[in-house]
Amino acid sequence: MSTPIKDAVTMEKIVALCKRRGFIFQSSEIYGGLASTYDYGHYGVLLKSNVKAEWWRAVVQERDDVVALDAAILMHPRTWEASGLEGFTDPLVQCLGKCKRRWREDHLREAVAKGEAQAEARSAEGELHCPECGGDLSEPRNFNLMFETHMGPVQDEGSRVFLRPETAQGIFVNFKNVLQFSRKRPPFGIAQVGKSFRNEITPGNFIFRTREFEQMEIEFFVPPAEAGRWHEHWMEERMRWYTELGIRPDHLRLRAHGPDELSHYSSATSDIEYLFPMGFSELEGIANRGDFDLTQHAQYSREKLEYVDSASGDRYVPHVIEPSAGADRGTLAFMVDAYDEEEVEGRERVVLRLHPRLAPVKVAVLPLVNKDGQPELARDLYQDLRRRMPAEYDAGGSIGKRYRRQDEIGTPWGVTVDHQTVEDGTVTLRDRDSLEQTRLRIGEVGGELARRLGAEWRSPKLG
Repeated sequence: MSTPIKDAVTMEKIVALCKRRGFIFQSSEIYGGLASTYDYGHYGVLLKSNVKAEWWRAVVQERDDVVALDAAILMHPRTWEASGLEGFTDPLVQCLGKCKRRWREDHLREAVAKGEAQAEARSAEGELHCPECGGDLSEPRNFNLMFETHMGPVQDEGSRVFLRPETAQGIFVNFKNVLQFSRKRPPFGIAQVGKSFRNEITPGNFIFRTREFEQMEIEFFVPPAEAGRWHEHWMEERMRWYTELGIRPDHLRLRAHGPDELSHYSSATSDIEYLFPMGFSELEGIANRGDFDLTQHAQYSREKLEYVDSASGDRYVPHVIEPSAGADRGTLAFMVDAYDEEEVEGRERVVLRLHPRLAPVKVAVLPLVNKDGQPELARDLYQDLRRRMPAEYDAGGSIGKRYRRQDEIGTPWGVTVDHQTVEDGTVTLRDRDSLEQTRLRIGEVGGELARRLGAEWRSPKLG
């Protein structure tokens, strides 16, 4: 019998679990770490890879109107002039009081507007004060968010390049190439997963906001008159993707940007927000970018970036709908939503109730004892299962401790080889969420797990 523990998750618990079970580590930890940079360990790599794989499956594999791209991180400097990102800056203010911390002015004003208690306490009649110590703040000045580097052996103005602050521009500059080889016509999209870099003023909340991050973006090119309809389509599709992979619907919301939030090129943008431990925060943005990007790149490159209908002769610059998600934020959201604590037979159990398709390991094979032929039988079964799905062989410690370890990394099923296995060739199949144990023959395990993986799955948290 299990008893859930209410409101179990905090960011501190997630960070501790990630360190304890090898999901995520502080980067350069042996040197004291590098602020706001993180390294993914074995299970973290597998989990984030599964998040990206499910995104690819949903937006490319299961659709006929989206193709894939992997553009270079380093791009011609004119790219950033055309995009308007060469002056990609945020307003920076510094505390003049005790703590001397730096803040983004727009984030402070947003916190006051949202009525966040600490921010409200530090503001008076429109004047902002440091949220940390209450000190006065300096006048805002623009802070360049782009990381600059140099290409070639000589550091001069001609060799200056930037690490991209977003993946979108790599898609826009390849629009003409993709249009020619893919034999697509609007509406169609180009999808990309890749690293981006922003010299954030105030990174934080673990992997939620970092200076090096991974994006999952689509630029969906549509006839101008159809932009509104496709914007609605992608908002619905992206919300559905998260809930189908186990995110609780009441922990998601779709928030439309107000007129003062919209980018100058956007006619409509909505954020999918998730209820992280620090409150509702952006998980993904879906923007109607109009024809701004293609028009700008056409002007700066002097290449025509338009679609010509060969049948009618009509030509136009497509409008763009952009669903832009963070792979790191998505990984964090799935972990937070899956985290659970409950009491089982008088002992606390921590479990990640990850959707089986996201779980780093699908099944663990565990011999009850390391003798009587059980390890040999377990090894043979493990070798068979690992050819079909990510599996793990675990023989260290008591069976209870091994199950707790697998629960914490989110393994949905465990197979125990015991004394009865030696006698009749049957094993125990344990379910992570229900704790139900069923007996079946060794030869049936692979097929049963494949059936369960392919079947519709619903998180117990959805009721």
